[in-house]
Amino acid sequence: MDRKIRVLIAKPGLDGHDRGALVIAQALRDHGIEVIYTGLRQSPAQIAQAAIQEDVDVVGLSSLSGGHKTLFPRVVEALKERNAEDIPVIGGGVIPDEDIAYLEEQGVQKVFTPGTPTTETVDFIKSTVRGEDNE
Repeated sequence: MDRKIRVLIAKPGLDGHDRGALVIAQALRDHGIEVIYTGLRQSPAQIAQAAIQEDVDVVGLSSLSGGHKTLFPRVVEALKERNAEDIPVIGGGVIPDEDIAYLEEQGVQKVFTPGTPTTETVDFIKSTVRGEDNE
């Protein structure tokens, strides 16, 4: 790949905690990935529009407030509505194990929970962008 991988990190909804998102953003940067951070309290439409405008390879969503079952699928849908469903969406945060399968059924490619090594997230993003098998 000639250009750097570009990842949009976003905090959908009213969640006001961004420490985890900032830790992931720094870890991605440390591994040579360009990060665009949208900041707090973004709507799914704002996130999708930013992903398109910034020409990102992956959208990473973070949720600590419990809104993930509604907000993450809405971001996937907002990308589809803008003909950008080719941009993979991944998620992370305090997400119960029982919600992960639902999120994946709704189009979220991968969900990372607390304690996941940042290198696992980096490796997943790199292999996804390069079109490699992640399993």
